[in-house]
Parts: sequence; C-alpha cells; structure tokens
Amino acid sequence: MKTIQAYRFALDLTAGQERAMLAHAGAARVAHNWALARVKAVMDQRAAERSYGVAEEQLTPMLSWSLPALRKVWNAVKEQVAPWWRECSKEAFNTGLDALARGLKNWADSRSGKRRGRPVGFPRFKSRRRTTPSVRFTTGAIRVEPDRKHVMLPRLGRLKLHESARKLARRLDNGTARILSATVRRDGGRWHVAFCVEVDRAERRPTRPGSVVGVDVGIKHLAVPSTGELVDNPRHLAAAQQRLRYLGRALSRKSGPDRKGGRRASGRWQRAADRLGCAHARVRNLRRDGLHKLTTRLAREYGTIVVEDLNVAGMLANRRLARHIADAGFAEIRRQLAYKTSWNGGRLLVADRWYPSSKTCSGCGAVKTKLALHEREYHCDACGLIMDRDHNAARNLAALAAEFDTAGSGPVAARGANQKTRPRGQAAMKREPGTAPAGQTGTVPPQGRTTDRVLTRAH
Repeated sequence: MKTIQAYRFALDLTAGQERAMLAHAGAARVAHNWALARVKAVMDQRAAERSYGVAEEQLTPMLSWSLPALRKVWNAVKEQVAPWWRECSKEAFNTGLDALARGLKNWADSRSGKRRGRPVGFPRFKSRRRTTPSVRFTTGAIRVEPDRKHVMLPRLGRLKLHESARKLARRLDNGTARILSATVRRDGGRWHVAFCVEVDRAERRPTRPGSVVGVDVGIKHLAVPSTGELVDNPRHLAAAQQRLRYLGRALSRKSGPDRKGGRRASGRWQRAADRLGCAHARVRNLRRDGLHKLTTRLAREYGTIVVEDLNVAGMLANRRLARHIADAGFAEIRRQLAYKTSWNGGRLLVADRWYPSSKTCSGCGAVKTKLALHEREYHCDACGLIMDRDHNAARNLAALAAEFDTAGSGPVAARGANQKTRPRGQAAMKREPGTAPAGQTGTVPPQGRTTDRVLTRAH
C-alpha cells in the first residue's frame, strides 16, 4: 500500500547556515509579494476600466493565476526585481509563487462555491517579521547522508540533524520509500526539515481485527474507550500556564515593534519573544507526543474504532471551556485515527453529530431529554443502570458498528436524534428479539429510535 507520509527532523545549524536559510525564506517572500502586487494591480485596473464603461473584450488582459504562468512572468522580470536571485535556489522563489497560486485558487473556489467550509479570504502580503520562515525544495540534491546524521539540500549543502534519521534511511535503502520534497521551517525557535515521502507500506492487521471499540473524548479524561479504560488528560497547557504568564509579562515590559510609529523591536524584546515561543512549542510538542502514542495504540489493537463527529469550532465558543478543549486536541485525535486505521488495516466509523451518545442508556436504550454537563454519572430511570457518563457514551458508540455492518455504507436507521432530543415512552424501551444484552458491545443495537441518522466511514 503506497501512502504519502512525512518525516520531520530538527536541525542543528551553524550561524552561516541559518543566514542562508533566512535568505531563502526571504526570497520566497519577495517572489510572493511581487506576484501578489502584480495580480492586484491587474484586478484593480480591470475594475477601474469597468467603472468607466469599457467593454469586456477591451479590458486589460487578466493575469493567469496558475503556477507555471506566475513562474514565467517572474523569470521575465527577476533581473530587475531581484538582481541577487542567483544567490538563492530557484526553489525558494518557486515556494512563494506556489503559495500564492494555491491561495488565489482557494479564494476563487470559495467564492464560486467549489470549495466547502469557511470562506477563504484574498491572499495577503507576507511580512518580514511576522511570517514564519519556510522554504520548500522539490528538485535537486535531496537525500539523507549515509551516516544518517546529515541531510543534503540544494544550495544549502550538508546540514546536521539533531537526531538520527535511521527510520527514513532504512526505507530509502530498502527501496520502499521515495522522497518527493523537503520543507525547511523555523518553528518554536528551532529549524526543522520535513520530508514528504511516498512510502510503500506493508499490509498490516490489528492485534484484534474483529474487535470494536467506541472512543469518547472529553476534558476530564482525554479518551474513554468502551473497554472501560480511562485515559487521563495531561493538560499540558494548564501545567505550563504559570511560566507562560511570567514570560508574557516579561515580554510586555520590553520595547516592542510599533508599526504606527515605525519603531523596530529591540533585541531584548526579540529574545523575550523567542523564549515565549519556545515555551509554547514545548507545550505543543508534549501534546503531539501524547496524542500520537494514544492513537497509535488504538489503531494497532482494534479492528474497528467508532468516534463522534464533534463540532469543535462551536465548542470553542464556550469561553469557560475553550482553553481546555483546545488543549485536549479533539480534532487532532480524529485526524490521526483516520489515517492510522488505514495504515494498520482497520477502519474508522464516525457517528452523526446529533447522535445522543451521552443521553442514551447503553443497557436498555432509553434516551434522556436532558443531561447536565456536571452530571458525571449516568442514572437510567428505566432500568436503573448507573455508570460513568463517558463510559456509557463509549459503549453506545461501539454498538453503532453493528448498524453500519447491517446497512453497509448507506444511511442507517435507528439510534438517531435530531437537534432536539425527545422523551421516550415505556413502549419504546422494550427490547426486540435478537438485540444485544446489557453490557455487550459490537452487536445488534436496540431498535425503535425516534429519527434516522447516518454513520459514515472516515477516509
């Protein structure tokens, strides 16, 4: 199975190499800003001509937004715009032009309705001080050195890695991987190189291919599988909050940049900003490490994983819980499970957003009309079941896998709810023959739900 995978390594650069990196990132920014100014000038000129009543066929010719067209225009004027262009790799300028081409395409597709999701704004000019330095290489000498401690990039030469690249080097030596591109980026005070690699992965099977597990994510516990395990939420951001406040106050006392007055940031302000950025990067790395370990363990062990389609953006509107929700990384858990289940031969099922997993009793199937957030235990008035609410929700999610197997990839009737949960009557609480007894998961769920829902497979 061939997949596109990234390998990211930290770099240990010398002062000269870091200056060369910044020069390449600056070249990408110059090309991006020049091409954006050219596109805006043509668009403004056409708009002005339309206001004067000029016919459509007589307007100034539109500048193509494709990468080959932008590259052709840049090559024609780079001697006048950037006479120093020979000092940097051609891939640096291509990085800026490619970012602009993708930004303009996303903006146009968003306006025409071809692109789903939130509206995409028009591309903006890149600032020298606020833009993250980054450059991407797609051609030239891109390889890992035999000692696995150095990498080779065009025009930048031999760069030392902070860690060994043996995992990538083994695949390259065995012929099961091919490097497509390399992106160098400064993140959290350090430079990193990320290789985009086409990997020929061996077919794998989970440890328990026939098992089904529902995973309910939350703040008190990061994840609660239907097996009853409680995965604690490390709350890395809350643990580092005191130090972040200290560094933020120290930064506010320094002489920072002032765009209105034209004042540049002082050296002390820049060093304080770097310390604050490193503290945030440490929190981000700790969170990423914990989420990867959790999702890898679940994907390697279970054949079917069922999660909820959470409205994370809407949940962040709660000002009291927004910081804790963002620190947990609900969306990142689902994103990692999506590709790791395919790598390990499993499958990921996503329950409908309006499915009341927390309000539904996993024993008898009764649905509560309301369930307050502070009620951490689920008490069923119909059968008397008492259980942790997150464990109850996880068991309900695991039971949905049977409905998917019954209905295939189409809509699944039962266990659904619209935006308003309805109270249940005693007649609807009866279990039909052949349904699952209380306490089992992955079998046929109770029937007779109020509305329909859809269980989808995540790709």
